[in-house]
Amino acid sequence: MFSYTKIEKIIGVKFKNKALLKRAFTHRSYLNEHSKLNLSSNERLEFLGDAILELWVSDQIFNRFPHHPEGYLTNFRSKVVCTESLAKIAQKLNLGNFLLLSRGEEKEGGRQNRSLSANTLEALIGAIYEDQGLKAVQGFLKKNIFPQIQKIAKEPILKDYKSLLQEIIQEKGKIAPNYQLIKSSGPDHNKTFIFAVLANNQKIGEGKGKTKQTAQQNAARRALESLDILEKEKMSV
Repeated sequence: MFSYTKIEKIIGVKFKNKALLKRAFTHRSYLNEHSKLNLSSNERLEFLGDAILELWVSDQIFNRFPHHPEGYLTNFRSKVVCTESLAKIAQKLNLGNFLLLSRGEEKEGGRQNRSLSANTLEALIGAIYEDQGLKAVQGFLKKNIFPQIQKIAKEPILKDYKSLLQEIIQEKGKIAPNYQLIKSSGPDHNKTFIFAVLANNQKIGEGKGKTKQTAQQNAARRALESLDILEKEKMSV
């Protein structure tokens, strides 16, 4: 059930314009059954919130990862603002409990719908901005979105050292790095491989592993460490 007091307590923001807060939780299906109430859906606020969120996240990761190329930043941002990620945050805040839905949408599980949850969070961001301005919305984002940035920074999908090294080297106008097998040892079922990574025919890293791919990734990681890339990124998160 919708409650101004409960929502404001959860999000830590007291609205001046209560109508804005209500609109953030009004799904378009609700309007069909309550046409006489002269309400608007949350879709316009969602549009605004989406733009604010993308800009804020872009600014955060641009400044915290100064040595990572555009491809990495784009991948990172998409993981922060994707429906799955935003839905988890919305559900943690229990935003679905306050959604104004039609009876049909309610029966079909609208309150648990991940897409609706994510959209509501974006609409709420837009509403906070409209009602309180930039400082308030930044406080809300820092509290609720920044922990997700920190979490995603540690995920393996963003630690493709070979791709990262290649982007950084090619960004400097140099030839893509190549990997050379230095040594392999052990029986066929338990081999260990050692690879060197070279850029412009100069060795910049070396790594070993139980598969060729793992050894190459470790070589790329060593190269990034020698360039101080990984250490700088670790300190910035």
